[in-house]
Amino acid sequence: MTPEAATPPGGRRTRVDAAARLAATTPHGSSLDRLCELAATLLDMPAAHIALVTDLELVIGEFGEDARVAHANPAEDSLCGVTVQLGEPLAIVDARDDDRARHLSPVGAGIIGTYLGVPLLAGDGLAVGTICVHGPSPREWSEVDIRTLRRLAVSVAAELELAALSSDFEDSQLTWRLAADSAGVGVFDWDVRTGDMRWDDRLLSLFGFAHADFSGRIEMFYDVVHPDDLPRVMAAIELAMSTCGDYAAEYRISLPDGGQRWIGARGRAIPGEDGAAARLLGAAYDTTAVREGEARVARLLETMPTAFIQLDHEWRFTFLNFEAERMMSVNRDALTGQVLWEAFPGTLGTRFEQEYRNAVATGSPAFFDARYVGTRNAWYEVRAWPSDDGLAVYFVDVTEQHRSREQVERNERRRALVALVTQQLSGTLDLEEAVSRLGSLVVPEMADWCVATLVTEREREGRLPTLRDVGGWHSDPEQQPWVERFAEIRMDHLCDVSFLPVALETDRPLVGEDAGSALRDVFDSTEVHELLDRLEPCHVAVVPLRGHDRVVGLLTVFRSAERGPFRDDDIDTLAEVAAGAGLALDNARLFAEQRELAEGLQRSLLTPPPQPEGLEIAVRYEAAAETAQVGGDWYDAFVQTQGDPVLVIGDVVGHDTAAAAAMGQLRGLLRAVAVFSGGGPGDVLRGVDHALRTLDIEATATAVVARLEQTPDERRRGLRRLRWSNAGHPQPVVLHADGSVEGLERQDYDLLLGLDAEAERLEHEVVLEEGATVLLFTDGLVERRGEDLDTGLERLCRELTDLAEGEPCVEDLCDQLLQRMAPSRREDDIALVAVRLKGPRPQPSEVDRRAARFEAEPESVPKVRKFVRDLVMALDEAVVEDVALCVTELATNAVRHGEGREFEVSVLLEPEAVTVAVADDGAPPTPPLEARPVAHGDLADQGVSGRGLTIVASLADAWGVDDDGDGKRVWARLSRSTPPA
Repeated sequence: MTPEAATPPGGRRTRVDAAARLAATTPHGSSLDRLCELAATLLDMPAAHIALVTDLELVIGEFGEDARVAHANPAEDSLCGVTVQLGEPLAIVDARDDDRARHLSPVGAGIIGTYLGVPLLAGDGLAVGTICVHGPSPREWSEVDIRTLRRLAVSVAAELELAALSSDFEDSQLTWRLAADSAGVGVFDWDVRTGDMRWDDRLLSLFGFAHADFSGRIEMFYDVVHPDDLPRVMAAIELAMSTCGDYAAEYRISLPDGGQRWIGARGRAIPGEDGAAARLLGAAYDTTAVREGEARVARLLETMPTAFIQLDHEWRFTFLNFEAERMMSVNRDALTGQVLWEAFPGTLGTRFEQEYRNAVATGSPAFFDARYVGTRNAWYEVRAWPSDDGLAVYFVDVTEQHRSREQVERNERRRALVALVTQQLSGTLDLEEAVSRLGSLVVPEMADWCVATLVTEREREGRLPTLRDVGGWHSDPEQQPWVERFAEIRMDHLCDVSFLPVALETDRPLVGEDAGSALRDVFDSTEVHELLDRLEPCHVAVVPLRGHDRVVGLLTVFRSAERGPFRDDDIDTLAEVAAGAGLALDNARLFAEQRELAEGLQRSLLTPPPQPEGLEIAVRYEAAAETAQVGGDWYDAFVQTQGDPVLVIGDVVGHDTAAAAAMGQLRGLLRAVAVFSGGGPGDVLRGVDHALRTLDIEATATAVVARLEQTPDERRRGLRRLRWSNAGHPQPVVLHADGSVEGLERQDYDLLLGLDAEAERLEHEVVLEEGATVLLFTDGLVERRGEDLDTGLERLCRELTDLAEGEPCVEDLCDQLLQRMAPSRREDDIALVAVRLKGPRPQPSEVDRRAARFEAEPESVPKVRKFVRDLVMALDEAVVEDVALCVTELATNAVRHGEGREFEVSVLLEPEAVTVAVADDGAPPTPPLEARPVAHGDLADQGVSGRGLTIVASLADAWGVDDDGDGKRVWARLSRSTPPA
């Protein structure tokens, strides 16, 4: 065996511990010394010793006075330590010449010259020590010697184990006696066959017996057991004896002094050689204090106002107090022993079962409130504690507290809903959006679904107001389409409107039950009936939405039978919601009416711009989103008598009806002064100032007046001069043809219009090249709350630079700029006017033909229109729209009636005229296009017909149809409005 094999799993420490345990319980000398003497005699050696090996070699037996082996040597310096490590016999003939021994101290000292050792194996096979013989002189060892010493080693190991067991037994006996004494436990032994019974002193004391009075018979025991408990005790003994099993009983005994004591007993029946019970061994102890404590607890539980039940590990009722009996409406005697889940099946699958089982599984108490839906249908506050006996449960009826709390919560939700409705509806002045918000707030908080109705026309004498359903909402998304369809068609199928006057006149919601049946009676449509069958309304409330002086709408809310009817507090909540919603909706209605009127008035004052030759002018006006008041922003573009185009942008101080009126006056004055005087921008502004003072018009405004001028030389060079004067208005901006942006700020602004009629008005000018775009705008385009004007102007310049890369026309430029710059919630109006310098129109000196092919699909018609429009725009803007309309009709005709997959569009640009033609597949080649006059009377003569060609005939100076049998070409020729000089 190798040294490793001698050390089992668990390592060296396990062997050392085993050796130490034996060393602690083994007496030195005596029998172990005799075994050493026997070993020395049998093997004819002068010395022998027995040692246990831990970290030391501990000598526990020895023989031979001249052995001179110390009683405690380091294990690594002894041959016994080497033997234990080997785990097998170690025989050394000459220690001085053996590598395993020559370095050890006893060898060097001459004490050991030869050595034979055998390991001692403990009961678990661990090598814990050795028995060895040795002498000072070398000697040969035989197999007989080794076997002899092996036998002696077995005896030594047995002696050591016996000593250890004896010590452990004595310790256990002492521990038992101490435990029994401290616990007051007495011991009994009853010999069933002889009837003799032996009790120890403790048990005799428990029963109040003296040694002299104790007969040792079982009958004496039966005599002192309480008569009420005796049958139960005898039955327990009989059961243990018949099964050779455990005995357990708790009973009362009568003491000699007349007192009474509770005794708890546990034991076991021991079988004899024949297998039948021969003895009953056990112990008994005093349980009086426990019983009295339990009695006190039982009395306390019985009288306390909280219900208490005790469940065992099988969920059976073992105890319930009076309050539990009363609260559960059961007889406690009948309930005791029943399983909770069977006696109260309503607890299965509820929080009661979940919490009870979790408490038992985890050993942690459970505290919760839950509703038991049974005969009482009540809320309970429950406390459950797991214990060794099962589960103890305390519970109190808290239904009233829950009702009060629910009422408080309903009131809070009611106030929160009313506040939310007011906030949400006040946040918009859009009537449709306000109604939509109302529906989404009421559902599902107050109802399963609802329909909102607006009064679109007030009640007149003898007639009901006009109503329109504007939306429906359902808490179930799958039902939403049915509600929307119901709201869409129900007003058209009302056959009984008798309820409407009542609903519109009352101040409180109208409540109805059995809504499905009642609603079927007021509609004459099968589809409406089918929708009601799908939606299953059971309870309904019609809520009037009253505004300042009239009912502005109705909100009809529905509940299913499952949700239950509308309670009084629900009706109160709906009434409060309706009060706030009605005012908000009325405000939105008034705003919409006022805004529509205001915008109509303001837009009527802002006319379309002219389109002078070489210029492309676009204008835009966007009203503020958050107010219904008309603003004072305006734009204008017109041509003075001498032919110079004038651009105007202005903003009257204020944002109300007075500002709008002042704006109309200022715009008219400025136009009149500019056209009559023909003066420059500065003179025009001075003239307006004088007119305001003379006419006593109290108005203040910012404005920019700009005039585009051009000398013959500048016309030849493709230049224009922009001359402008600024009365306190944001500076104009120029987008140059190369994409750069320039702000036209020259110095401090002049005074606003209307402040000083004698104020000096400065003029500025800048020379612009073809392709430049001048932009005039009001501050609503660039101003933001909390941001200065310079920041807005910088943002405008960045956006213009970015837009210039796409080379949009001036109309698209205005649209895209507004999309980028205008905030979603505009607090101010926006007006702007943009003009692009295009240069003189090209005057073709010869015929210029262009052609393109398109797919014969409806989507191609707008593409054709743009293709032709872009070509003609560069030649003559005045004829563009007529040409575009003609080619649109021709292309539409080719798409509808042509047989090919494609068609060709051609444009002939001549100094005096423009000719457009549309040819389907198979038509003659494009050239030549000859202008042949055609009578407009009979289209059928040309083999074509339709309203579109009638339009072409009315617009064109000449038109015609070329047909070679394989295809057709329809063409139209329109004269230019101003032929070139």
